[in-house]
Amino acid sequence: MARLRVVRPLVGRVVRQVVRVNVLDLATRLAAQAFLAALPMLIAVSSFCPHAVRQELLRSLRSVFGADNPLRGQVEAAYGYREQVSHSWGAVGVLVALVSATAFTRVLQRVCERSWHLSHSGPRIVAWRWALWLVVWVLMLVFQGMIHRAFGAGPVLGVFLQLVCSVLMWWWTQHLLLAGRLPWMPLLPGALLTGAGVVTFSLLSGLWLPRALTRSVERYGPLGTVFTLLSWLILFFATVVLGIAVGQVLARTEAVRRRLRPPDVPSD
Repeated sequence: MARLRVVRPLVGRVVRQVVRVNVLDLATRLAAQAFLAALPMLIAVSSFCPHAVRQELLRSLRSVFGADNPLRGQVEAAYGYREQVSHSWGAVGVLVALVSATAFTRVLQRVCERSWHLSHSGPRIVAWRWALWLVVWVLMLVFQGMIHRAFGAGPVLGVFLQLVCSVLMWWWTQHLLLAGRLPWMPLLPGALLTGAGVVTFSLLSGLWLPRALTRSVERYGPLGTVFTLLSWLILFFATVVLGIAVGQVLARTEAVRRRLRPPDVPSD
């Protein structure tokens, strides 16, 4: 009975937080921006990288999606990736792609602010943070494939390294996009939930995504790839938004507050 008295209020706060944040809306917006802006920017940047780096990026994308060779063909078909793509991209084109991709980071910033019930930061404060996050994201993707393989040590250790890197990435992401308005420790529960959720989702994706892509292409042709990838992205970012939003609720519970010792934050 004592546990129920503790759990019920917590569940109620989680439900109110999920409704307030509007998880599906933000996840859909993140998925759309990732599909239309962030991934094309990644292709534009990679077009100027050495061949070995481009191949490592493709392997990293497969590890993120949790799929093997079938996904590579679908991603290349969807975005028109070719070895000679650098001929169609100039420095101005890459710069435009980078600026366009900040739309994705702005939505991600909104996720963090809405989850923590903070006002929107002005562009003067966070504009450079949008670009910095994109640079770090690209670097993370370059090494993601090697981390997935644990630099040759095997997939078991690779999963652990992925988890650690994912938690650190989402911990830093919240602190960066909130412009340092919150200390590090209260952001840790959200980073743990998001990091664990993202890694688990990516692993489970390997069980259904390749087959889903194949069925979609058979039924709808090339458009089936778009539908499936967008659905995957929405589910992926729903995991991200839920992790950050629920992490805020956990960080404000009395038991977690005592361990994290966050500063006094007005309760809901």
